[in-house]
Amino acid sequence: MTFESMTLSEFTEALSSKAATPGGGGASAAVGALGAALGAMVGNLTMGKKKYAAVEGEISALTEQAQALSRRLLALAEEDAAAFLPLSRAYAIPRDDPRREEVMETCLRQAAEPPLEILHCCCQAVELLEGFAQKGSVLAVSDAACGAALCRGAMESAAMNVRVNTRSIGDRTAAQALEREADGLLGEYVPRAQRIFDHIYYGEGKTNG
Repeated sequence: MTFESMTLSEFTEALSSKAATPGGGGASAAVGALGAALGAMVGNLTMGKKKYAAVEGEISALTEQAQALSRRLLALAEEDAAAFLPLSRAYAIPRDDPRREEVMETCLRQAAEPPLEILHCCCQAVELLEGFAQKGSVLAVSDAACGAALCRGAMESAAMNVRVNTRSIGDRTAAQALEREADGLLGEYVPRAQRIFDHIYYGEGKTNG
């Protein structure tokens, strides 16, 4: 059974179990998917309303992108689990085995790839949520704020899963390049997500109905 085909209760039960997957990476992907989906919700609640006819084309495009991102993030939950399994086997290789270091290095790099893509996707979702917050129906922009809050948590969780792998990579130049990429994304997009939330939470959102 894939994570996508699980019910929410089945996924959370699996998450709470002793099983190695799903873990933090899968959870961050699922939360990011929810954040993007909330953006699409704002779009769908905006389209078709006369008051927003002037931005319908833009909202339609944003909604399509948000739905695609949500699907991609759900798929990344599976990819994260698939990338972790070889690493979990590599940890079992005896330390005196001459193959261990090379195998570990390969598996650690591969395990860092899905959470880095999850981070990128969540950043893209934040960009879309900015559009929904600015142009979506005022009756639904609170959902854009909720989506931004979820994406912020997902970004930080995904970055943590990048970092936990890069810490053990022997090639420090390669590891630090991945860390700088993740740090740069967090540095730009966490504040952007927070601004969306603050703008709506503190009553500075649109008041044009």
